Amino acid sequence: MEIKVLGTGCANCRALYSAVEQVVNELGLKADLVKEEDLMKIMEYNVMSLPALVVDGKVVAKGRITKDEIRTILTK
Repeated sequence: MEIKVLGTGCANCRALYSAVEQVVNELGLKADLVKEEDLMKIMEYNVMSLPALVVDGKVVAKGRITKDEIRTILTK
């Protein structure tokens, strides 16, 4: 599983990355977690609101996301 957090490095982006990292560790998932801050690469996902969460190449959430929402997304 590849998980990307798209964001330019703002506080919300860093918070989402940290929350995703915690949930991945709690669930014991084998996942590659990547923080994507390159604006040109972020634009390839056609998202207008950051941060955004991408799982296996698909945008699954945008904006503020709680740990419970992350857990739900990653266990589907």
